[in-house]
Amino acid sequence: MRLLFLGDIVGRPGRNAVIERLPGLRERWKLDCVVINGENAAGGFGITEAICDEVLSAGADAVTLGNHSWDQRETLVFIERQPRLLRPVNFPAGTPGRGANLIDTVSGKRVLVINVMGRLYMDALDDPFAAVDREIEACPLAQVADAIIVDVHAEATSEKEAMGHHLDGRVSLVVGTHTHVPTADHRVLAHGTAYMSDAGMCGDYDSVLGMQKEESIRRFLQKTPGPRMEPALGEGTLSGIAVETDDRTGLAVRVAALRLGPHLEESWPRFWD
Repeated sequence: MRLLFLGDIVGRPGRNAVIERLPGLRERWKLDCVVINGENAAGGFGITEAICDEVLSAGADAVTLGNHSWDQRETLVFIERQPRLLRPVNFPAGTPGRGANLIDTVSGKRVLVINVMGRLYMDALDDPFAAVDREIEACPLAQVADAIIVDVHAEATSEKEAMGHHLDGRVSLVVGTHTHVPTADHRVLAHGTAYMSDAGMCGDYDSVLGMQKEESIRRFLQKTPGPRMEPALGEGTLSGIAVETDDRTGLAVRVAALRLGPHLEESWPRFWD
């Protein structure tokens, strides 16, 4: 299978980059499944139903969230009727929505997508390791799911790496989100799981993590209250990871970083061209 994961969409530049470029990439690379983190898609804070529908219509098979899941209050309602929008699986019992779903792809394959949030320097949630284990045990790779993608929305690289090694050999891809900066450690781990500490963001990289530079700098210099942070408005870059899996095992055989747009050195899965 050919899997593509794109990092956090930040505001309109990120949305535009996804909407304009993803349909062509799906066709060019014959992608089986695309997952995108959308927790900053609505002005940098959360996601709305209209934006979620736009991203799905552009070619995403699932949209994951994170610590900004509920910044748009409407998400508490529409997430219940949108099975392809996932919030972290380790939110407490009774939280609206779902944290994992088995997605039927256009190619006829089934992909289990899991969204989980870390606990180091983040909100205190349920144990992310135990939560992911439960989902995988209920839907094991190569038995029920043809591929498994785990989005680890976390601050600490150590927690993401620990999750990657914990799941190595049991899932197709473990990829980190949240920090908005793409890491250079994409690789296939010892037992066949593709891994990347952070997929980066889909947004304007002439910014501070996708937000306008001026207010971000002012807050560091003055430490006083100011206006609401707003997304930078320059051209957006797509950033993420491409993975090819073995049809028999569902494990990764090839992996590449994806960066398409200004400000960063471009990279893409040349083995698909």
